[in-house]
Amino acid sequence: MSDMEAQGSIMALNAIDELETPCIVIENGKIDANIEAMAQAAARCGVALRPHAKTHKLPELALRQLAAGATGITVAKVSEAEVMAAGGMRDIFIAYSLVGAKKINRAIRLSLAGVRLIVGVDSLEGASRLSEAALEQGTVLEVRLEIDTGLHRTGVSANAAIALAKQIAALGGIRLSGIFTYRGAMLAGASTLDLQAAGHEEGRLMSEAARLLRDAGIAIEDVSVGSTPTAIYAAEIEGVTEIRPGTYIYQDRMQAAFGVCSLKACAATVLATVVSRPADDLVIIDGGSKTFATDVQPGHPPLYLQGFAHVVGDPEAVLARMNEEHGMISVHPSSAYRVGDRLRLVPNHICSTVNLHNAVYIVDEDGQSRSVPVAARGMLE
Repeated sequence: MSDMEAQGSIMALNAIDELETPCIVIENGKIDANIEAMAQAAARCGVALRPHAKTHKLPELALRQLAAGATGITVAKVSEAEVMAAGGMRDIFIAYSLVGAKKINRAIRLSLAGVRLIVGVDSLEGASRLSEAALEQGTVLEVRLEIDTGLHRTGVSANAAIALAKQIAALGGIRLSGIFTYRGAMLAGASTLDLQAAGHEEGRLMSEAARLLRDAGIAIEDVSVGSTPTAIYAAEIEGVTEIRPGTYIYQDRMQAAFGVCSLKACAATVLATVVSRPADDLVIIDGGSKTFATDVQPGHPPLYLQGFAHVVGDPEAVLARMNEEHGMISVHPSSAYRVGDRLRLVPNHICSTVNLHNAVYIVDEDGQSRSVPVAARGMLE
């Protein structure tokens, strides 16, 4: 056995060893632990948990989240909502503004089929399109107004929210039931490692926005916040009613660097094979940019990650470069990697890594694995 095998970066021979690489391997026990931990945290704070399905993209895991206490799920696209509805979900929030007529009509069809469907809005034009389509089909769509709390992506400022909410509330065919935001780990307009302060600030901003809207006569029921790093802290603020974390079900290197979890709690790893050792300080694996997400770049604040993944059992190794088919790992010259060794790597960002794969392998504690198609993979529309 090589030194690196002794360190645990090379998988022991079992059913997993028969898998073709590169592939994503997910440990069932860790999924259960992560699901339960977030469900308990939300319950302690007295808020609803509506996980974002963008991480796993699997109806069977969404059902497990519901069984553990989640009230519904979150998606970003109508096509994702359709996949989840077909898999048994009956309470879905599309946290995205729908503008195109075809997308709106597909959303209405889901609603008419018995799904409690909530749709995000952040403009009068978008709300008007939803209103017109719903009135034509004799139904009412539930909507939430997106508030920009500092990310400057989508949403309206708190100052503009009152006027827009009044206009939306006056439209037929839609019902404004709440507000939502996505902010991530930001504090005072900048990225931060102080997750508690960031979450509290997010919660206060949204709670205050809801208060102002209610004072203006707008009946706001739901105040929805939070990503995995900040969700529980935002939930501690009075007035927040719902959190929408996603990554927590698998966790990833980014969350571990934030201190949200340990690397050992990361349920999903990429299994890859060493295909070349061209130099003492360089190992080549069979996974490149078609295998690992590149959206969380190394060296950027606030985490300043080294490389694109953590090599399990070898913290000094750095997945420094990739092309489509190859990953170049910088290693210590004395390391004992050999061609044919199989490595496990924790990606920087698991959500977009999963979206690169047609299937994942869920592994039980006895080492037996099963292939599960990533049902909502590539659902762009």
